[in-house]
Amino acid sequence: MAKSLIPNKGATINIKNKRAEFDYYLLDKFTAGLVLTGTEIKSVRAGKASLVDTYCLIQHGEVWVKNMYIAHYMQGSYNNHIERRDRKLLLNRREIRKLEQAVKVPGFSIVPVLLFIDERGLAKLDIHIVRGKKEYDKRETMKVKDDRREIDRQFKKSY
Repeated sequence: MAKSLIPNKGATINIKNKRAEFDYYLLDKFTAGLVLTGTEIKSVRAGKASLVDTYCLIQHGEVWVKNMYIAHYMQGSYNNHIERRDRKLLLNRREIRKLEQAVKVPGFSIVPVLLFIDERGLAKLDIHIVRGKKEYDKRETMKVKDDRREIDRQFKKSY
């Protein structure tokens, strides 16, 4: 029996930044590759990563994700990585130019929303151009979410 080259190929890894949808209006979406070391990709495939408090910066024509947490790999020994190091994102020049223009506008920034493993076994990061919400917008979001939850409860009771 042939062993798959990609570990956990059947398992889907979707690590979400749930706070991003609450704090920001998500505008344009880009999917970027990540430059990771060997122990980092193994930890991501195990689901040991977090996007809480992460953000993206553009420096010298390159996009970097800052403050992304990837846990140490248990069998990594002395080759293990730094948990919160800056990681480079892989985007083409046209996408980087579009991101640069959007970030120049006051109130806009770039936030990672979803970290996932694609069908080829590569780590990808969905980043969005975002605009911050005001406090009353956040209350409205919570109200809509609670209403939706209540409707779902009523719908399940009727069956």
